[in-house]
Amino acid sequence: MAHLLGADSVSLTLGTRTLLDEVSLGLDDGMRVGVVGPNGAGKSTLLRVLAGIQAPDSGRVTRAGGVRVAVLDQRDELPAGKTVRDLVHGDADEHTWATDPRIRSVHSGLLGDLSLEEDVANLSGGQRRRVALAALLVRDDEVLALDEPTNHLDVEGVAWLAEHLAERYARGNGALVVVTHDRWFLDAVCTRMWEVNDGGVEGYEGGYAAYVLARAERSRTAAVTEEKRQNLLRKELAWLRRGAPARTSKPKFRIDAATELIADEPAPRDQLELTRMATSRLGKDVLDLEDVTVRFDEPATADSPAVRGRTLLDDVTWRLGPGDRYGIVGVNGAGKTTLLRLLAGRLEPTSGRVKRGKTVQVAELTQDVEDLDELADLRVVEVIEREKRTVVAGGKELTAAQLVERLGFTKDRARTPVRDLSGGERRRLQLLRLLVGEPNVLLLDEPTNDLDTDTLAALEDLLDGWPGTLIVVSHDRYLLERVCDRQVALLGDGAIRDLPGGVEQYLELRRAAPGTARPAAALAEAPSSAADDAQPAPSAADQRAARKEVQRVERRLSKIAELEARLHEKMAAQATDHQAVQRLDAELRALAEERDALEELWLAAAESAG
Repeated sequence: MAHLLGADSVSLTLGTRTLLDEVSLGLDDGMRVGVVGPNGAGKSTLLRVLAGIQAPDSGRVTRAGGVRVAVLDQRDELPAGKTVRDLVHGDADEHTWATDPRIRSVHSGLLGDLSLEEDVANLSGGQRRRVALAALLVRDDEVLALDEPTNHLDVEGVAWLAEHLAERYARGNGALVVVTHDRWFLDAVCTRMWEVNDGGVEGYEGGYAAYVLARAERSRTAAVTEEKRQNLLRKELAWLRRGAPARTSKPKFRIDAATELIADEPAPRDQLELTRMATSRLGKDVLDLEDVTVRFDEPATADSPAVRGRTLLDDVTWRLGPGDRYGIVGVNGAGKTTLLRLLAGRLEPTSGRVKRGKTVQVAELTQDVEDLDELADLRVVEVIEREKRTVVAGGKELTAAQLVERLGFTKDRARTPVRDLSGGERRRLQLLRLLVGEPNVLLLDEPTNDLDTDTLAALEDLLDGWPGTLIVVSHDRYLLERVCDRQVALLGDGAIRDLPGGVEQYLELRRAAPGTARPAAALAEAPSSAADDAQPAPSAADQRAARKEVQRVERRLSKIAELEARLHEKMAAQATDHQAVQRLDAELRALAEERDALEELWLAAAESAG
């Protein structure tokens, strides 16, 4: 395995923080490395140092002769006045790249809906991200370093990118280093993990799931070792206390200090705890969309006398009950955020109505962290005190200061002005402001933006036990499959489509849709009829995906069983109410149809899981 790039005793300090402290590591041909760690730990800095963009204070970065490194930064600073063609292909003649299957694959996967002659200044954030990615992927660099490549990409774009990178950076084709909080992407692409924390970089074999297991095992081993050390210290202290008074009087201050050290020794790292706070009681009626249409019209002009418009929702009826947990997926611009605005009451439908239960208290986490700008001069703890001075959490009353500390803000950071917070800290503060209001309906629009993997795990733990109604818009498949019982899709036709098969079913629908870009693997030349008839053995990645699908389906089947039991109880209690019994029977039939579909899906997934 050829060595491509390495760091030898690299150190770097920014301000008063040491981000890299005597770090040594190597990158070999065929390695696909995922980089994780807390916000601000130095992940992006590590990428810049390895790429030669930022020089270390000490140590050195070495490259094998002729190795080229390409870097995707978090900021897509594309020059205005340049077209998509200029940035992706430069001055190259079309015939030199249009005949290359790999470049055609990049075009189909990332640029299928864009004109090559479009000025990049007119593109949306997601489109600019795809152009910046395409400009790197059409090149032939040996090392590719990507900083949050999935930002602004939808579920479909993330799936295409994962497949493309896993295939391209196999052994013998170079190496990949990627910083991302997308756990599904890490599992689908990476064969090794680097954790950046406290100035060091620790390596783990395997993708994200293997990393989590290995880290848990290391924590368990460290706990056992620490317990042995503590026992040894207690024995030493006991021996000292039993000694002669003359001998123990002199080192008594040391004994007291050691005793205090043992009792109050802090954890090896800050532990983030997203506290389970109370929610207001939720009645039977939550949120119903009844025959809702949302249309945005553009006024007529001299050049276009007819009124033009776009219909995002077309005569939609969708009912949300207490405890429902939906994930929403769809292409960019299909209306996902518009749907959340409707549910939150920030947007009125063009026609139809949104019916809200009397006890509903909605909290909405938007994508826009700028809503904290008006509080820029306040400190973190003061922001929460403006909402509530005390909160009941886990049966205990906590002050605002105690609450922010439990949410991962140290005492120093709790006194930090909002304007000085990092993106991840602002996101956490947004979430905390929502929770202290004790809502019973949570609407989350891309909640994973700017959060590190540890914070995401804590967020999922919180949402797992959320007793209210939960609606999540996200491109993070890991989050959706973990915290939501069902998924629905907005496919751009004005309807809300139920997805019994989850995100994988959505991707299949998109692949089957006319004019939709196909995945990289499907863009190769058509195989022979004999190959069509062959059934290849499922890959390891396919088996992992199938096992996740089995688990998701089993969770939903368990939920259906609970719902059916409740409906039967209601039917028995309302046996004399003919209309109520008919309504409950219709709900039972709908659940039975869903159960039958899920059971077929489970059989197929279980067979693929092996």
